[in-house]
Amino acid sequence: MTSPDDTPDETYDAVGAETPPTPPTSRDVARAAGVSQATVSLVLGDKWRGRVSERTADLVRGAARELGYRPNLAARNLRLGRTRTVLLVVPALTNEFFARVYAGAARTAAEHDFGVVLYPSPEGTGPARDPFASAQAALDGVIASSMATGALGAIRGAGLPLVMLDSDPADTGAAAHVNLDIADGMRQVTEHLLGLGHRRFVHLASAVASWTFDVRARALRDELRRRAPDAVVRSVPAPLDVHGARKAAEGALTGPGPRPTALVCDDDIVAAGACKAVRRLGLRVPEDVSVTGFDDLALATAVEPELTTVRLPAEQVGERGMAALLAVLDGRRPEGGDIPVELMARGSTARA
Repeated sequence: MTSPDDTPDETYDAVGAETPPTPPTSRDVARAAGVSQATVSLVLGDKWRGRVSERTADLVRGAARELGYRPNLAARNLRLGRTRTVLLVVPALTNEFFARVYAGAARTAAEHDFGVVLYPSPEGTGPARDPFASAQAALDGVIASSMATGALGAIRGAGLPLVMLDSDPADTGAAAHVNLDIADGMRQVTEHLLGLGHRRFVHLASAVASWTFDVRARALRDELRRRAPDAVVRSVPAPLDVHGARKAAEGALTGPGPRPTALVCDDDIVAAGACKAVRRLGLRVPEDVSVTGFDDLALATAVEPELTTVRLPAEQVGERGMAALLAVLDGRRPEGGDIPVELMARGSTARA
């Protein structure tokens, strides 16, 4: 026989196991924040803007964190007809730029209880197949980086909202575009090289047909024509790999006519191949030939000399892309304007 003082503090069920504590509900959050359950639903469903104040939204989120409240996403998604899943289509998984785009998109998605599925197009920038039996049933929307809208016909056939990253803004097939100021990046490269006295250029242009590479070529030629009409530029197609770029650069450096003093490369991988070509020909970077890249990948500071290149904030591209899709899904206007880029002047460029 036990006395009242001997009664255990814990509550046990019939088989002696400890009864788990009851999880907090939206009603508990509402009570703690001093608001209605409807307000809690608006805030935690990220539908509060224009309906409740920022202060009230902060109160609700704070109460939810303090109580350890987790919404029933399955029930909410069923009610809203949402999967809270987004597809990010990229040309390749092997390029660091797209990995960083994914990191930015996934971070923003997680803040809104969304998930991001990464899908490399089997044909690179070519047509992408629908990776699901029905994209519409599996997804809320699609984000595509550095691809043409026409390459996404199979996926877009599901009628999903599409946000395009680093793609032609004149393409009306997307609900929103998020672009870097690529043209300004190439203008910064051109101004830098002209300031060093260079007048003989070879543009190692990506052999991949893409809007972003077309913009680079056009900006280089336009800026040279505007700032230095006496400058000479020759375009040489280069594969987006070190070996192919090296061969293209060797051909450009040993071709007929005066040797170019600067190799302007469409990305850092091409630039790495160009640096190898210069050395294999017994020349020096930058004393004999200056080399520039584009992207500011990790290898830009791994090579010696370090590469002068244009820094593209890839994670910000992913963040803005996901934010744009969320805005489209909510019926809001996405943030506009191109994302600024920055020239990183390093050791691979010097006076002509």
